[in-house]
Amino acid sequence: MKAYLGIDVGSVTTKLALLDEGDELIGHTYLPTQGKPIEMVQEGLRQVKRQMPGNAEICGVATTGSARYLAGVIVGADLVKNEITSHAVAALLYYPDVQTIIEIGGQDSKITIIREGIVTDFGMNTVCAAGTGSFLDHQALRLNMRIQELSRRALDSQTPVRIAGRCTVFAESDMVHKQQMGHRVEDILHGLCQALVRNYLSNVGMGKEIKPPIVFQGGVAFNQAIIKALREELGTEIIVPGHHEIMGAIGAALLVHEEMSSSQNTSQFKGFDQSEVEYHSSSFECKACPNQCEIAQLSLDGRVLARWGGRCEMWERVASR
Repeated sequence: MKAYLGIDVGSVTTKLALLDEGDELIGHTYLPTQGKPIEMVQEGLRQVKRQMPGNAEICGVATTGSARYLAGVIVGADLVKNEITSHAVAALLYYPDVQTIIEIGGQDSKITIIREGIVTDFGMNTVCAAGTGSFLDHQALRLNMRIQELSRRALDSQTPVRIAGRCTVFAESDMVHKQQMGHRVEDILHGLCQALVRNYLSNVGMGKEIKPPIVFQGGVAFNQAIIKALREELGTEIIVPGHHEIMGAIGAALLVHEEMSSSQNTSQFKGFDQSEVEYHSSSFECKACPNQCEIAQLSLDGRVLARWGGRCEMWERVASR
């Protein structure tokens, strides 16, 4: 059996998806990155290996996400793709008529506009985190409750309180004020969810023509209160895929399947043994020009394997073997 592996390494979570030759999901994992992308990619490899059928062979690997280059070097990726493309390809597989993809992650958010199966526009947050999952995580922590409890209790609200959530700092201040006024916690929580949605639409979705069908992807789609707030704000149905949290990894696997099928090349996948290798990551500041880019590098036994992160291609090369 031919199998294709997609790896999506984000700042908050690391996702792996294994597809068979018919693009059916046969293995997947969803792990917290915890600031340790190398270790989480390795743990993901261990978990996927345990799920993989005995007669399966990895015939292609692709990486995506904020740490896609790092993951690509570790596993020997045949393809490295951005998140916009990966999420769009996955959404189109399950929902060919999709016109808008809302993707909200832990620390970044994106919107992708699709017309007739082609990506025509996209947007993503740049600085503010008020339209991301970390916004709610921060407020849940302050209220001494788990994010799952926040989602559940927000759904019990009948009269949500409007929270001035243009910024995480202002939202927290306004939330304290509403508590002091005696508003129910459930109403404040739903107000926070509405604030996140308003921030997302006014920041990431600004100027975008949001048309249904709308597919909601990313880890925040676990939160039923956010889905409800999106429905209220947009006045239309919100579609949440069954595997919304790993759609980026699924898209990467789909893309490498297509790539390897058309090229007939042999995969560069280094094997599941990479899960036991001790890599070292570090960074330094490039002083070649006034940009002073921070360059990340990956090493093994004192030998640099790869460098990336600059605005130019000066460091975008793999060290000679």
